[in-house]
Amino acid sequence: MRLLFLALLCVALSSAQTATITVDASATEGSFRPIFRYFGYDEPNYTYATNGRKLIEELSLLSEQPVYIRAHSLLNTGDGVAQFKWGSTNAYTLDAAGKPVYDWTIVDRILDTWVNAGARPFVELGFMPKALSTKPDPYVPVWSPGASFDRYYVGWSYPPVDYGKWGELVYELAKHAVAKYGKTAVEHWYWEVWNEPDIAYWHGTPEEYDKLYDAAAAALKRALPTAKVGGPATTGPASPKAAAFLKQFLEHCAATNVPLDFITFHAKGRPTVVDGHVRMGIAKNLQDADTGFGIVASFPKFRSLPIVLSESDPEGCAACSAKVYPQNAYRNGPLYAVYTATAMKALTDLAARRSVNLEGMLTWAFEFEGQPWFEGFRSLATNGVDKPVLNFFRMAGLLGGDRVKTESSAAVPLDTILQEGVGPKGNLDSVATREDHKLSILTWHYRDDDQPGSAASVDLHAKGLPANVNRVSLRQFRIDANHSNAHAAWQRAGSPQHPTPEQYAQLESAGQLQLAGSPRWIDVKAGTAQFRFELPLQALSLIELTW
Repeated sequence: MRLLFLALLCVALSSAQTATITVDASATEGSFRPIFRYFGYDEPNYTYATNGRKLIEELSLLSEQPVYIRAHSLLNTGDGVAQFKWGSTNAYTLDAAGKPVYDWTIVDRILDTWVNAGARPFVELGFMPKALSTKPDPYVPVWSPGASFDRYYVGWSYPPVDYGKWGELVYELAKHAVAKYGKTAVEHWYWEVWNEPDIAYWHGTPEEYDKLYDAAAAALKRALPTAKVGGPATTGPASPKAAAFLKQFLEHCAATNVPLDFITFHAKGRPTVVDGHVRMGIAKNLQDADTGFGIVASFPKFRSLPIVLSESDPEGCAACSAKVYPQNAYRNGPLYAVYTATAMKALTDLAARRSVNLEGMLTWAFEFEGQPWFEGFRSLATNGVDKPVLNFFRMAGLLGGDRVKTESSAAVPLDTILQEGVGPKGNLDSVATREDHKLSILTWHYRDDDQPGSAASVDLHAKGLPANVNRVSLRQFRIDANHSNAHAAWQRAGSPQHPTPEQYAQLESAGQLQLAGSPRWIDVKAGTAQFRFELPLQALSLIELTW
């Protein structure tokens, strides 16, 4: 038995991944682009709920640069009560004489929550108010997690009865925003026309969407000539239908000179269940983006415009619980965080290769007020307690300055990830930035298959440090099974659905970004600092060297 144990131990040790990561602090590659600081969600009325406000404030604090927030349904008719994949503001109705009545009460509650926390609105202009819809009944969708979508895309998804009145609605909203928040502030907002008009979110033709866009763009520029307007927010261009829609929209803008200040489309992965475990589909996520980048690059007039992936996620339905859809079981643990880090670097590098201007990758996840703990939604927090994925954004928010060159002996090539994803050998990679007296290195150990695996032994070589530096202070932040992981803490506590105040405080603390070990000093020899550490599979480390 002892011999068998030793044999198995030797096999495990021999199969454990090792990697050498070299960071050259003197080899800058341009300014680091914080594409991670964009967020959004289906249910706008959760914004001002207790835990919604708490999460908005946390998001606004995770980055030195402003965070942008997008939400569906800002113009929907209704009572303002939140439910899955639905929201309403009652912004537009008609009086007894058939004249428009504009009521910004609920819209203001949403925008105020974002702005007062320090975030900036990414205003999605949608959907169609009941009084403007060409098919107003039925209007409110019927849907719950696990239900089909046959009664979801109803009256709110139809073109307007009058495009002039639609434009006037947009004008009144923009004029109101300028009066309330000020011209300078609103100049920094994004105004995006509709959402996914290539599928059932829009029951019109592509040409009718172009008409909707033209009316909205003209109205915005009338209210504020410096407003930033864009679209078309299609689904992933890896789909031929979505690609054709995006291309025709850009052709329309080029031919008509309608204002276009930024371009949006979506990029989604495709997880599956294989032999009883989740296999992420990061290749699909990247293929959507890369195809869209290629389409934009084919238009010289628009090649330099900012591109925002106004939804970029591991799959397509935040409210589709993992309890109903087992392929979504990645959402509560560190895998979601590591996937997002992998996608961030790959998307940045794909955009650079296509010579396009990637401004943002927007994570479509928020929180679902009043739902069971860790129910399996794609969310950033549960019952006011942060999930591990939120700590990835905190790590990314600590990067800044110039991006510097990194090399890893265990990194999977970009083209391989794009075509095949990350196989069983895993991907051990990093991105690093340099500021005055500081080098920050974000490192991750990822693979698509959510199965147990060995930790990797990482030799980190940070070279190119100033010649007069003899020692550097080292701090390592970590997301793994034991750090920055409220889900694991909740499981260790017995998975309580009604935590005691003491348990809640412990879970809240476990949801924050945590250090792996104490800070320490390490020597620098000939401009190079060396450091070895173990990095578990599906884990992230942020290493900060300061001097």
